[in-house]
Amino acid sequence: MVGSKWTKVKMALGFKMNSCLYVPRTAEDLPELEPPPTAGRFSETLSLSPCSSGHRVRMPTTPTASSSGLRLPKNSTESSKKICAICLGTLKPGHGHAIFTAECSHSFHFHCIASNSKHGKQSCPVCRAIWKEIPFQCPVSDKARGRSRINNVPWLQDGAWTTVIRPSPRVDGNRNMSVPFASAEPHLFDDDDEVTIQRPSADQNPTTVDNSDDDDEVTIQRPSANQNPATVDNSDDNGHLNEEVEVKTYTEVSAVQKFTSHNDFLILIHLKAPVMTLSPQNSKIDGEGLSPKPQTRVQVDLVAVLDVSGSMAGSKLALLKRAMGFVIQNLGSHDRLSVIAFSSTARRIFSLRRMTETGRNESIQAVNSLTSNGGTNIAEGLRKAAKVMTDRKWKNPVSSIILLSDGQDTYSNTSTSGASSCSYYQSLLPVSIHPDGASSIRIPVHTFGFGADHDAVLMHLISETSGGTFSFIEAENVIQDAFAQCIGGLLSVVVQDLKVEVECVDPLIRLNRWKSGSYKTILASDKRKGSIDVGDLYAQEERDFFVTIDIPIDEFRDETSLLQVRCEYKHPITNKIVNLYAASEVKIQRPLETGPLLVSMEVDKQRNRLRSAEAMAEAKAAADQGDLASAVSILEKCRKKLTETVSSRAGDRLCLVLDAELREMQERMANRKVYETSGRAYVLSGLSSHSWQRATARGDSTDSTSLVQAYQTPSMVDMVNLSQTMVFRNSSTRPALRAALSFPARAQPR
Repeated sequence: MVGSKWTKVKMALGFKMNSCLYVPRTAEDLPELEPPPTAGRFSETLSLSPCSSGHRVRMPTTPTASSSGLRLPKNSTESSKKICAICLGTLKPGHGHAIFTAECSHSFHFHCIASNSKHGKQSCPVCRAIWKEIPFQCPVSDKARGRSRINNVPWLQDGAWTTVIRPSPRVDGNRNMSVPFASAEPHLFDDDDEVTIQRPSADQNPTTVDNSDDDDEVTIQRPSANQNPATVDNSDDNGHLNEEVEVKTYTEVSAVQKFTSHNDFLILIHLKAPVMTLSPQNSKIDGEGLSPKPQTRVQVDLVAVLDVSGSMAGSKLALLKRAMGFVIQNLGSHDRLSVIAFSSTARRIFSLRRMTETGRNESIQAVNSLTSNGGTNIAEGLRKAAKVMTDRKWKNPVSSIILLSDGQDTYSNTSTSGASSCSYYQSLLPVSIHPDGASSIRIPVHTFGFGADHDAVLMHLISETSGGTFSFIEAENVIQDAFAQCIGGLLSVVVQDLKVEVECVDPLIRLNRWKSGSYKTILASDKRKGSIDVGDLYAQEERDFFVTIDIPIDEFRDETSLLQVRCEYKHPITNKIVNLYAASEVKIQRPLETGPLLVSMEVDKQRNRLRSAEAMAEAKAAADQGDLASAVSILEKCRKKLTETVSSRAGDRLCLVLDAELREMQERMANRKVYETSGRAYVLSGLSSHSWQRATARGDSTDSTSLVQAYQTPSMVDMVNLSQTMVFRNSSTRPALRAALSFPARAQPR
């Protein structure tokens, strides 16, 4: 009787839908039923599920793999029971795979269903019945398996959201929507992996750590570069990091007449970080065979804050996963990584863990399981990242946060006028990582604005306030290159907490002001001393700062002593404080007559850089007010002035790329639409690069004459080259990368 009812249903639905439905067996059915045709048809199956009375009843299920383009074997239903619904492999005992049969009678490979359950699945993948007994499998090392687990799942898939901790559904009361990553988190994020060099937080006091030499100081006397110093070999016998920052000073001109005063006289202070050198016995090839991983480099704590809102669906999220896979595979076994994913709310995907072989594999699996949905809550993502950094029990010498978003923050209040105010943006940055806040922690946030719809002003302000950089990623296929450039720098820090101090030598000399971009400067009340807080430097990274003074008349001397320069910084590996004194003073000649004087080429180049940055900021202000014509005119006047300078007439490369950058900005201010979609972000990324004198990703241009060549370090170039030449297992899934404006093939000598 039941069979006849099923037949009637089948005939009725088949007539209406022009399709075939599979009718399962019942006790009243004949022993054998013909399987339904599947090619070109929608197939829905019915399966058994336990009911409250303990009897099995027929319940409809979701479409199987056959309805998603994967064909199941064309044989009887008994044969279909011999297939794992997760991997579609054959269920045959004795072939090295344990078989798990669930309460609902469906069977799977044990390792398949254990992995499925590990990442939060508590129901049957076939019939969706909730299980009381969850299969669990302890982690097995890759060596025990005899194979690598990296990239078992293709990177370009948008898989289901999973975490290492089993999730439990929660409802966001503000939005009345399900939050997929709302499993319970510890109240205190102090579950980070222990670092190799144990340097606990300030509130920790372990007795097993020997920090007896942390306060040791090293004093180095070196002459100023303009005094023709002898060549010095700064590397030690073991091939470790050089311990000396190169300091050079340049005066605007070499002489000032005795009976003439000179106001706002420019003195350029040039700094260059040492080379990170390795002896052969201290270098090795990483287990992945990707790149050299030096043993003597500084160790890093990195928190990645990733936007997984609905707008990141599809190729965006897939390429973001691939980019994070590159980061994970290129971190060393002593580096630590934590990932925060945010949409309507934020979730710590995993704690700060060392990127050992096991750590990498599990991190890649967790990142690859992300999916996109919901709104964009940037503030919550930042707060969660700050909590990871402030709660950690152990600290590596270098700490940083990278933040990527493609949209506007939809969960924080904006000003009533509709335009977000500066104070609102400032409030988004957690106080715990604000460099001027009460906390002593100093963690730069390097932000990456992705696409045409991101909030460039917000992302720029977050980076600027924290001491990080803002990069504009115009095309999705350069996300990985942008990340590569960033970590190429972070993994090569050779100087920390660098501070430059200047003091007037002549009692009549006074300091006027610093010209230092975004770096914090101090002038003493008597204007006899001043300092600039430079912070961390990557290997071979350079900084140029101006200090201006007033030179009085000096009719009695043939030479005037101006300044004494001193540097202090910390060696990130030995943790020793290095004091570096320029033994010779900065001086100028005081003749009766000077005649025509040559302007210092170095001073002229850096003055052009500052002039260009000021023009960019002025043009942006005009464009934001809607006066695009004035903005373009400001940039054009600056370009004209550059052509009239000494360094430009000499064909200096920096002047050439400054002109190219100003021209690009003019084109991106052609009309309101272009400026809103890409112009503003491009200008802000340029301002970030100039203000910190550090490389940023910018736009999606194939122009090889990029200004970033002036700031890119060799380690950044090497990491970007590795990213662009890396061969993935499935090469067809990697899109062809266009050369971004900020990523030259190789930095050219200056």
